[in-house]
Amino acid sequence: MSPALVIDAVRSPMGRGRPGGSLADVHPVELLAQVVSALVERSGVDPSDVDDLLVGCVTQSSEQSGNVGRMAWLAAGLPEHVPSVTIERKCGSGQQAVQFAAQGVMAGSYDIVIAAGVESMSRVAIGSNRQGADSYGPSVQQRYSPGLLPQGVAAELVAQRWGIDRTQLDEFAARSHGLAHAADSSGAFEREIVPIHTPGRVVKRDETIRPGTNVDSLRELRPAFRTDEYAERFPELDWQLTAASSSQLTDGASAVLIASERAAERMGWQARARFRGFYACGDDPPLMLTAPIAATRKILQRTGSRVEEIDHFEINEAFASVPLAWQLDLGADGARLNPRGGAIALGHPLGATGCRLLTTMLHAMEDADHRLGLQAVCEAGGMANALVLERDR
Repeated sequence: MSPALVIDAVRSPMGRGRPGGSLADVHPVELLAQVVSALVERSGVDPSDVDDLLVGCVTQSSEQSGNVGRMAWLAAGLPEHVPSVTIERKCGSGQQAVQFAAQGVMAGSYDIVIAAGVESMSRVAIGSNRQGADSYGPSVQQRYSPGLLPQGVAAELVAQRWGIDRTQLDEFAARSHGLAHAADSSGAFEREIVPIHTPGRVVKRDETIRPGTNVDSLRELRPAFRTDEYAERFPELDWQLTAASSSQLTDGASAVLIASERAAERMGWQARARFRGFYACGDDPPLMLTAPIAATRKILQRTGSRVEEIDHFEINEAFASVPLAWQLDLGADGARLNPRGGAIALGHPLGATGCRLLTTMLHAMEDADHRLGLQAVCEAGGMANALVLERDR
């Protein structure tokens, strides 16, 4: 079985997912097309040799409804014979695209494949694909009566269960912006970001980072997810999470080139990393956001790794309570957790996040000469994807 090798990984800058955001004037097909084109050009791959394009995208409606990966490939002027599929596993969609792509290489179905993700949250509103309908159905509603929860309420329950207070949440949010700002200022993001051409300008840097964010500035913000209904249902909650300790609505895209050893030798590519293992699992649907803990424990077991051996962790900052609970439960070194900031500062373009995490982790591991990295993404419905990435040193 051939190992799956990471040849290159790139991402767009992150734009605020609202009208007037830096990428809001770019159709999501065009956004992904520019990122995929940059990956093809930078790697030197003959696009005719690509076996498939697997793309994560969550809100597959409106401009993202027509198999956005296929349209992006065609928009980039790339060979028509290369197919594409769009994948939806909630916030882990991009990571699932990576895992399916790598598994295809390992199984011998692919020699060269691109995994990618895109989400334009300024143009295609989150949840708009539901069209106001009940997406659970009566049996799920009955099984989890009095009802499944919004993610923000679940994040509050996670904070309460792990004893995480408002100060810790605000400190983590400020840390995310501080680390991302330091990486941006030092040029650490330059190798992973490809410029995006919009109708009015070229965007080269993340728009989402807020320099100078500190606990004092966050202390005045009101809780974002308290309602009378949920306050009555959960009287034990202190309601501590704010917009600042939650991930940002974001526009963005990312893409990863994955190849077999045979293809890498033929092309003369030096692999930048290889996949050591993958895992996806479900956990408590009402609590929803705890599955990264279970997924991490299982992937460590499957790869024969210990948490203290991992040099770099990327745990998606859907809400500050998620990586904090993960860290407390696993006993991981906090200095190794999201060392260049996470979704609180860099944003969470749903379908693109998994590829973005891998892209940032890969470049950071190279800069620090680290060997092992682990990433995990929590997903609606109480699921998570996890993978371990390994560099030769």
